Amino acid sequence: MDINVNAPTPVISVKPVVLSAPDRGDDLQVRVSAPTTGHDLPIIVFSHGYSSSMDGYAPLVDFWTAHGFVVIQPTHLDSKTLNLPPEDPRTPLIWRVRVDDLKRVLDQLDLIEASVPGLSGRLDRSRIAVAGHSWGGQTASMLLGARVLDADGQPGEDMSDSRIKAGVLLATTGKGGADLSPFAAEHFPFMNPGFADMNTPALVVAGDEDQSMLSTRGPDWFTDPYFLSPGSKSLLTLFGGQHSLGGITGYNATETTDESPERVALLQRITWAYLRSALGVEDSSWAAACAALEEGASPLGRIESK
Repeated sequence: MDINVNAPTPVISVKPVVLSAPDRGDDLQVRVSAPTTGHDLPIIVFSHGYSSSMDGYAPLVDFWTAHGFVVIQPTHLDSKTLNLPPEDPRTPLIWRVRVDDLKRVLDQLDLIEASVPGLSGRLDRSRIAVAGHSWGGQTASMLLGARVLDADGQPGEDMSDSRIKAGVLLATTGKGGADLSPFAAEHFPFMNPGFADMNTPALVVAGDEDQSMLSTRGPDWFTDPYFLSPGSKSLLTLFGGQHSLGGITGYNATETTDESPERVALLQRITWAYLRSALGVEDSSWAAACAALEEGASPLGRIESK
């Protein structure tokens, strides 16, 4: 795909930056990656999928950072690196703690900025996006306005955050209720999102071969965040994409079932272009990327917008 991007720059990555969280049980550890040059840098706060950590998703994080974004990755309580036992009393509420983790990052940007050599004074706090994969996608969607529905279908607490101006939701779960498998309904009652109030602009990414054991539906389940939400949204459907979307979780991730460097490269560039335009960094990137995908001889996906 001929999607033009700016020239890459060297990057610096610092971990762990420890954010005090006395109400959490464990302090929040984050990784901060930033380009070594440039000012007024937009920010991406990234929420990992189940059991991953701040060290995951290097194919995306490395690209975004080298091309002008500061990326902040918290390690959520479900991470294998923390080894939280299932009987821990926090376990049923990890979905809420995850959302709090992202907000804690926003609340402590001063500390984060001061913890990275050479980063002071270079953040653009008016241009902040949230992104997430799988469970991290649902976590990110809550800051965009999605809510967890109760057993009667009524929306729960509004956990959106006005500091977030755009989002990228990667392989993010769709409707709950009858669309959940019996296993998911029993073990993940929070997996019942309502998207009616998800007003913040977002790019939804779904693989057309992502068949989840959590749903009774097919791969179209992962398109719900696009079709069921209002406002400015775009949907990238990746042809042949399964849950790892070609291998975004890591360069040598054993869980990748659809390894495709070409699919990952497309996703790197498409998400970069979307966020640059959605955050007002540069207006033409997204339109140019959409045109390049549509005009390609053998496109790896399709984009629709509303």
